[in-house]
Amino acid sequence: MSDVLALPPANRRHLDGLSGELGIMQHAIGSRPDPRHGYCTDDVARALQVDLLHAHELGWNAVAASATRNLRFLDGALDRDSGRFRNFRGVDGSWLDGAGSDDCHGRAMLALGETMAGAPDDRLAGWAGRLYAEALPAAQKLGSMRARASVVLACDAAMRAAPTRATAVTYRLQSDWLRSIFDTRPASRWPWPEPRLTYENALPVRALIVAGRFLESPQMIRLGIEVLDWLIVEQTAVAGHLSPIGNGWWTYGGKRSQFDQQPIEPTALLLAAEAALAETGVDRYRIAMEQAYAWFVGVNDVGVAVADPERGASHDGLTATGVNSNQGAESTLMWLTALERVRAMRVTRLGHVPVDEAALAGTAR
Repeated sequence: MSDVLALPPANRRHLDGLSGELGIMQHAIGSRPDPRHGYCTDDVARALQVDLLHAHELGWNAVAASATRNLRFLDGALDRDSGRFRNFRGVDGSWLDGAGSDDCHGRAMLALGETMAGAPDDRLAGWAGRLYAEALPAAQKLGSMRARASVVLACDAAMRAAPTRATAVTYRLQSDWLRSIFDTRPASRWPWPEPRLTYENALPVRALIVAGRFLESPQMIRLGIEVLDWLIVEQTAVAGHLSPIGNGWWTYGGKRSQFDQQPIEPTALLLAAEAALAETGVDRYRIAMEQAYAWFVGVNDVGVAVADPERGASHDGLTATGVNSNQGAESTLMWLTALERVRAMRVTRLGHVPVDEAALAGTAR
């Protein structure tokens, strides 16, 4: 694998095609949005994060309408009685559930924190801050490890944007809890606090590293990096490319699933490696980011591209025989996130960004 593969320009064609009046639809049949499944808060939150990334590349005017629409969706998703976000919404605008999952709440919080910290529009940042404050009390009661990791990252962003005592307390409590469950891992040969690796596995690790840096906790940083190193080793094929744990998961003492590999895994690993690179400057984390990006463009177990850069899309998974033909919201948003995070890393580390001239020509057509 070439250490540095060319990057295509930012492309919102498929993202715009998946988006309806209220936000991005969660599923697609092939490249066409599937309105039967409507919208979900998880994906709208991720779309808002991508809007913020694309603002750096394309300018705020190119994403302002989308960001406003996505934030309006999150505003409507917040149930003021419970302080929790609802998740599923029909195409007619009706909410189809009560309180959403813990993960839904955590992801919404993270998108709001990043909007507070990164939106160049003060009105939008203030709006996100008000929603974040309303949802913060419920975030203190979440039980899921990944949801709590998202809250840690949300608090980190909020502390940079508009620090408050409530955020500081939540940040400390959730970070300490996260550290405690990794500290009490059952077996040294299995440095994971659960008996099974499932989805978005690098998210809690990223939260440990980020929190350790903010809270000046070398122990937390070491713990996060130790587990990240294990995840990188276990998901690196003999040939040197990334081979994420498949959708059948990996139980301690059992055989790990190789397929169906989901785009959320490379992107979660990329983001954790980004945090480790920022903390340590060690080049293996830059390489891990590049390997995660390369997975999308064909440097993977099957040797086929999962992403479609000319359309700004990604297939929903990598199977033993190729790709899942559908190009839904989560997968596409994971590709767009990975692309922009690697682009930003290269600007910082290399001082330039190789551009995929073929993709650039395709975009111009």
